[in-house]
Amino acid sequence: MTDRAEMPSPAEPSGEGAGEVTVLGTAHVSHDSVEEVERTIEERRPDLVAVELDDGRYRQLKGETPDDLDPSDLLGGNTIYQFLAYWLLSYVQTRLGDRFDITPGADMLAAVETAEELGIGVALVDRDIQTTIQRFWQRLRFREKLQMFGSLLMVMGGPMTVGLTVGYFLGGFAALAAEIVGGPYLLPAGVGTGVGVPLLGAVVALLVTLIDGLLIATVVATFVGVPLAVLLGRVDVEEDEELDPGDLTDADVVTAMMEEFRRFSPGGAEALIDERDAFIAHRLVALREQGYDVVAVVGAGHREGIERYLADPASLPPMESLVGEQSGGRFSLYKAFGYLFTLGFLVFFLLLAMAVATGVPGASSGFLLRLFGAWFLINGVIAAALAKIAGARWPSATVGGAVAWLTSVNPLLAPGWFAGYVELRYTTVNVADISKLNDILSDEEAPIGELLARLRAVPLFRLIVIVAFTNIGSFVASMLFGFVLLPYFSGEVGGVDGIARLMIQGAENSASLIWRAIT
Repeated sequence: MTDRAEMPSPAEPSGEGAGEVTVLGTAHVSHDSVEEVERTIEERRPDLVAVELDDGRYRQLKGETPDDLDPSDLLGGNTIYQFLAYWLLSYVQTRLGDRFDITPGADMLAAVETAEELGIGVALVDRDIQTTIQRFWQRLRFREKLQMFGSLLMVMGGPMTVGLTVGYFLGGFAALAAEIVGGPYLLPAGVGTGVGVPLLGAVVALLVTLIDGLLIATVVATFVGVPLAVLLGRVDVEEDEELDPGDLTDADVVTAMMEEFRRFSPGGAEALIDERDAFIAHRLVALREQGYDVVAVVGAGHREGIERYLADPASLPPMESLVGEQSGGRFSLYKAFGYLFTLGFLVFFLLLAMAVATGVPGASSGFLLRLFGAWFLINGVIAAALAKIAGARWPSATVGGAVAWLTSVNPLLAPGWFAGYVELRYTTVNVADISKLNDILSDEEAPIGELLARLRAVPLFRLIVIVAFTNIGSFVASMLFGFVLLPYFSGEVGGVDGIARLMIQGAENSASLIWRAIT
C-alpha cells in the first residue's frame, strides 16, 4: 500500500465575516471540464477547493490501494448487492470515459492537483460512498433491482445470455409448480419407494425430480428465453455518435437525464442525487460561515440543487437524516415468505416432537430423526455443491453447506454470507476489483466463454457468484425437501395425510396435558 496521501491544509480565511462559495458544475468524463476546473481555480485563487469526493475515493484517485472488504461485512446481508449496484454505476461512467477518451474523475483529480500546485487547501465534501450505495440499494424497488441485474447481464453476454437466464429463471418456477401439482413425469410417481435401502430410495426420488425439473426448465427456457433473446437483439443499442461531451454539462441536458433517472427509480434518485446535494450543501454552508472563499467542483447534476440550498440554508434537511445506514422500511414479500416459512418449519417439527413425546401411535423418534437428517443432508449437500461449482474453496463450501439447514429457515441469515466469510480468509476483495471487471467487460470481441473465465479470475466476481450459488442451493434444497423427500418419508406413516394426523394428534395431546396441569 502506498503512503497515505496528504491533502494541503486549508489556509486561514482571507476575508472578514462570511465567505463565498462558487459552485462549478462539471462532467466527470469531459476534457473541457478539466480545462475549466484548472482555469477557474488559477483565476480565482480561493482559500479552499471543495471536491465531490469522500475520503475513500480521494485516496483511490491519488493511487492508494483501496481498503479490503472485511469478512464480517458480509454477515450484514446486503454487501454483495451493494457491490453490484456500485459496479453498474461505475461501469456506466467507465464506458462514457472510454467513449470520450478520458479517465472518469479526471475533473476531480484536476481540481486536487491544481490546488496542490497553488498551495490551496482541499476539502472533501461528499458523503461516504458506502453509505450512499447502501441507501441507494435500500431505496430501489424489487423491479428496479431486477432491471439493474438485467443490465449487467446484457453487458456480460448480450441478448442471448439475458434471454436464456430469464427463460431458465421462469423455467425453475414452472418446474417447481409442476412438482407441486403432481410430478414426476419421466418415471412413475412413487419411484424410489420400492428400493430396499431408505436413503438410496430417497436419492433416486431426488434424482428423478431434478431431471424432471431440468427438462421442464429447458423447455421453458427454449420457448421463452430464445424468442426474448431475438427480441432484445433487435433493439437498437447503438450509441449516439453525435453526443457532444460538452452537452454533459449543459443544464437542459443534465436536467433531462436526471428526470429520466427519477422516472426509473424515484427512491434511487433521492439517495444518489437529492441527499448528496443536501449533504454537500451542509459542508459548503459551514465553510462559508467560517469565512472561507471556496470553489466547489461538483458534477453538473448536483449544481442546481446545491445552489438552491446555498441560497436558502434554512431549507436544508437535518444532517442526521442524511447519514447512517438506511433500513428497509417497505413491505417485503420475500421477507414475509421467509418468516412464514420459518414459522411453518418450527411448527411442523414441534408438533411432530409433541406426537412422539405423547405416544401417538405411528410416531417414533426414529421417524423424526430421519426427517431432520434428510433436511440437514439435502441442504448441506446441494448448497455445498453449488458453492464448489461457483469456485469456492473446500472450507468455504463446507461451511456454507453445514449452516444451510439452519439458514434455510431464517430469512435474516443466508448460507452464502457464511461461505463468503470463509472465502475472504483466503482471498482479498476491494473496490479496485470493479475497475478490473469494467476493463474485462469493455472487450466486446471476446467470446462469452473466455469472458466468463476472465471474470471468474477477479476475486469480487467470484465472491458474488459463490454467495449467490450457495443461497440458491439452499433454496432449491428446501423446496425439494418439502415436495419430494417429505412425501417419500411419509410413506411409513400413511403419507402426507398421516403426517398431518400425527401433528394434529400431538397438538391435541399436548393441549390436554397443559390443561390438566393448569386445572
